[in-house]
Amino acid sequence: MKKDILIKTARFIISNVDVKKCPSAVYPEYAFVGRSNVGKSSLINMLTNNKSLAKISSKPGKTKLINHFLINNNWYLVDLPGYGYAKISKKERTLIGKIIKQYIEKRENLTCLFLLIDSRLKPQQNDMEFIEWLGINKVPIALVFTKTDKLSKYQLDSNITNFKNELLKQWEKLPQYFLTSAKTKKGKDEILNYIWEINKNM
Repeated sequence: MKKDILIKTARFIISNVDVKKCPSAVYPEYAFVGRSNVGKSSLINMLTNNKSLAKISSKPGKTKLINHFLINNNWYLVDLPGYGYAKISKKERTLIGKIIKQYIEKRENLTCLFLLIDSRLKPQQNDMEFIEWLGINKVPIALVFTKTDKLSKYQLDSNITNFKNELLKQWEKLPQYFLTSAKTKKGKDEILNYIWEINKNM
């Protein structure tokens, strides 16, 4: 990886539930979202080389806020709430969904939404419905398959193929995707390179 692609500084800026209170839209923004317990906090900490940047919890549904981190003083990494956690009230799940959708619809400097998918699972209905909604709303996305270290190569290849085949029922062309592991740091360089290339061409 080139030295200028490395994350040198990652600074927490603000947490809130209201997109209107997000920082001024002066930098490109890359948001990370996914089902609860998909490994989002671990992935963010791996990408930034900071084990305590995003709070990790053994209990799913920890992130319920829009969290902004300023990276290298020239782009934002945004940690969005996890969705789909069954052990919270329907009202709370609805509120989290509203926070996520309002952010996506109204944040004008959202450059790419990284949607995290647990590579161990078959395609989940709430993931597929969310991807369909993102496509309809023309949101620029990339898929991030997490926890790949927990599968054999055969299992991983099979699961990814199944997911892509399911996605092709809705999409004419597959979005960019990455295979990652917070434990082995697989996918780190690829994701940061992807962000760097987008920023370079803006």
